[in-house]
Amino acid sequence: MPTVNKNDVQRVTGLLVIEVINSNPNGDPDRESDPRQRPDCRGEISPVSFKRKLRDLVEDKDGIVWTQLSKELNLKDEEFGVLESRGRDRKKIEGQIKDEKFISAYWDGRVFGNTFLEEGSSGSIRTGVVQVGLGISIAPIEISRHTNTNKSGVQEGKDRGMAPMGYRFVPHGVYCMPFFVNPSTASKSGCTQRDIDLMKALIPLAYSHTRSHARPMVEIRHAWVMTHKSQLGSCSDFALIDALTPKKKSDPDKPSTSWNDYEVPISLPSELSKKVELMDLTK
Repeated sequence: MPTVNKNDVQRVTGLLVIEVINSNPNGDPDRESDPRQRPDCRGEISPVSFKRKLRDLVEDKDGIVWTQLSKELNLKDEEFGVLESRGRDRKKIEGQIKDEKFISAYWDGRVFGNTFLEEGSSGSIRTGVVQVGLGISIAPIEISRHTNTNKSGVQEGKDRGMAPMGYRFVPHGVYCMPFFVNPSTASKSGCTQRDIDLMKALIPLAYSHTRSHARPMVEIRHAWVMTHKSQLGSCSDFALIDALTPKKKSDPDKPSTSWNDYEVPISLPSELSKKVELMDLTK
């Protein structure tokens, strides 16, 4: 088990500014995979969806992302497993909990926490150090639906295939997704600053290295990390997030058509900047 310094993990307020162009950033299974949308027509990206991308990059130990970052950060494969992996062996994991190997084995458990065990030894993890908030589009989004076609037929007697309205996407949208690093839970989850450093290195790669047919053009324009000068918190999280949230220049209740429709802050006001250290992970 890694040695945990309770003062090792720094308190952070984070904000991801994500641009979507002709893509579905997060399909809703309850609505035939339409892009997620609130009743006020603003789009959503779930925290689970975003964390899944980080987990996938860590889990792919032969992938170029893990291969490069593990060398740069001097990380061992066996200490950076993914608990929330498909096809996991529950009996093996339960055995690790009993012999206290659980915390040292799973990066996502240390960082995000888990609900794997409702009952277990004192070594089991509950709440993680990092909490990711719901991503919400700044303006309402439009949802377009096109028919997917297939050159080869999939039905007997058909020489071609079609999936009416099978391709569902957002023509344009800008989403803001907050995240928080809470050092108070580090000693319980076993999380260290090295775990957080890996997450910070992964964030700019989350969409560019997990592109798919449904989301070919999703990009993190800014990944703001605001490190508090006190672990108790130097100022309001909400004030920091509001200060770096883009604002639509006009027609706030209509969908945007391009990045240029927004005023995008690139710094904090002086009363906040002196209380935190600001970094953009995309630079």
